[in-house]
Amino acid sequence: MPHFVMDCSNTVLNSYDETYIIEQIYLVANESGLFAANDIKVRLNPFTTYSVGNKTEDFIHIFAHIMQGRTTEQKANLSQQLVARLVTLFPDIPNIAMNISDFEKATYCNRNML
Repeated sequence: MPHFVMDCSNTVLNSYDETYIIEQIYLVANESGLFAANDIKVRLNPFTTYSVGNKTEDFIHIFAHIMQGRTTEQKANLSQQLVARLVTLFPDIPNIAMNISDFEKATYCNRNML
């Protein structure tokens, strides 16, 4: 925990390789101070078939899933920082966005909790 999952058009990978993009997302998440460095998980899903506003236009969207307990201000700042980094890396991509969802601590379970 937390999980950062980036969905994007496959042409995004023409600019940078997956490892570099994942590293950039990790760095911003870690710099936020909201998470332990070894808990941050990042994944990337490139798509070849997609529609954005009924067009085939490049996009990046990050879905962050984090444990409840952060303030709205902290989450908004994290979103702004990550989107800003992506806009810097991909200035020609018109659709870059992010949203954050909270895990409910009471219902969360992982292998180590069994």
